[in-house]
Amino acid sequence: MKTKETIKRKTTDVLIIGSGVAGLTFAIKLAKKRPDLQITIVTKNKIDDSNTKFAQGGIATVWDIEKDNFEKHIADTMDAGDELNDLEAVEMVITEGPKRVRELIEWGARFDKKDNGNLELGKEGGHSENRVLHYKDITGWEVERTLVEMVKSIKNISVHENFFALELITQHHLGRIISKVTPDTKAYGAYVFNKKDLIIETILAKTTVIATGGAGQLYSITTNPEGATGDGIAMVYRAKGRIANMEFVQFHPTALYTKIEESPNFLVSEAVRGHGGILRTEDGEDFMIKYDKRGSLAPRDIVARAIDNEMKVRGVNNVFLDVRHIEKNDFVKHFPNIYEKCLSEGIDPMKDMIPVAPACHYFCGGIVVDKKGKTSIKNLYAAGEATYSGLHGANRLASNSLLEGLVYAHNICENIADEIDEIQINNEIPDWNITSTKEPKEMVLITQSLKEIRDVMGSYVGIVRNNIRLKRAINRILLYYKETEELYKSSVISEQLCELRNLITIAYLVTRSSQNRHESRGLNYNTDYPDKLPYNELTLV
Repeated sequence: MKTKETIKRKTTDVLIIGSGVAGLTFAIKLAKKRPDLQITIVTKNKIDDSNTKFAQGGIATVWDIEKDNFEKHIADTMDAGDELNDLEAVEMVITEGPKRVRELIEWGARFDKKDNGNLELGKEGGHSENRVLHYKDITGWEVERTLVEMVKSIKNISVHENFFALELITQHHLGRIISKVTPDTKAYGAYVFNKKDLIIETILAKTTVIATGGAGQLYSITTNPEGATGDGIAMVYRAKGRIANMEFVQFHPTALYTKIEESPNFLVSEAVRGHGGILRTEDGEDFMIKYDKRGSLAPRDIVARAIDNEMKVRGVNNVFLDVRHIEKNDFVKHFPNIYEKCLSEGIDPMKDMIPVAPACHYFCGGIVVDKKGKTSIKNLYAAGEATYSGLHGANRLASNSLLEGLVYAHNICENIADEIDEIQINNEIPDWNITSTKEPKEMVLITQSLKEIRDVMGSYVGIVRNNIRLKRAINRILLYYKETEELYKSSVISEQLCELRNLITIAYLVTRSSQNRHESRGLNYNTDYPDKLPYNELTLV
């Protein structure tokens, strides 16, 4: 499709890019606190199409104070993150968490309750206590539903669906050369591709918030929806913002394994193991006991590597999750969607073990933010999976992600509400420079490059890495980068081309970051550097 020459221009007080838990929560809070502000949300698909919607497990927070406490949750988070976490960030999120979850409940979020009316708390890998609030096995769907309904009821929030953010606007677009060490780089909004009208819009804002989620589509096997292409991280990198710890890509241990490929891969929630499910080999061996004393409830990085090793040693494509010992009504009550999905694949969980294998699930690195959600670029904030806040360290503890989004959305709101009146919109920004109106001669150039970059990442930058694989990967990635940039400069804007461009950027960041970390820690396991170093450092790219 050909991009039209027409360009629209609009201004807003606050521009939010993304519509998951972080973006929507921030919009609601700021709109309530400052009804005088105009808040604009742009999302590249429908408003409810986000990683948040796909979250099954729940929200981890200290709720039962008779059995649990902040110290335990903090310790579990630090242990899962292999002590690479920022302790102050961990303490802040864990201690503020219950307040933010109560607000979500006040807004209408429903969580499962016991017969006595108390919230039912689940347990997942890496947690020492039951502290996961959930809604059946579709907690993310319930959270997204709640937030979308709230957003639609607030007058000073406008939502633009099918708007693809292309580039952050900085001094670069005024002809100034900037770099990562430029001290006063500022964000003025973003250039956005209106996919419906096929025009590029200039949206100028006093403040911009990145809440675009992760980049699971970088791998062919992933639990992430098709829109998870790392757009926000790639935009900030191109704008010379600080990016850190991209080597820490979390592979969820238990995606449903089927012989027919599907995308995204169906996730079998960690809550199933918290409910008593046991990982086994085909012959019934409880193999996780060999790798960790916590067995099937070890943190995700340990479980994923163990499964990967068992699959390679045995020459198989999957292991199994055994729930046959769980009472049927109990299992169906807690995991109705997982049960139905298994039946649709010809698997009866009450009679058959469920075939599972690891799949790309979550990015623990990203845009560097402080505790207020500020990035290294002035007037630019970020929250959620697109960020490196220090909460997750080298590996995310199960069900801490939604909690992070809630807490950082609140903190950004408090900060922006106090500072936004001092910021002026820059009306000198030029509109997007349309340099070409040529269509790509062959769409196969894009689709094939996407397939190949995913193959490279899966083969060379997966759960287990080494220096030879990483070197081969970086050589391939740089070739794809050169080819794609040439195509980008000579072709009209399209969503497929922009997503490919962003994913190649993410591939480079993940691979180069892994090369730069000379240790095995958390999610970064390199057989050439099997030991953990005695100090904590960020991997900046």
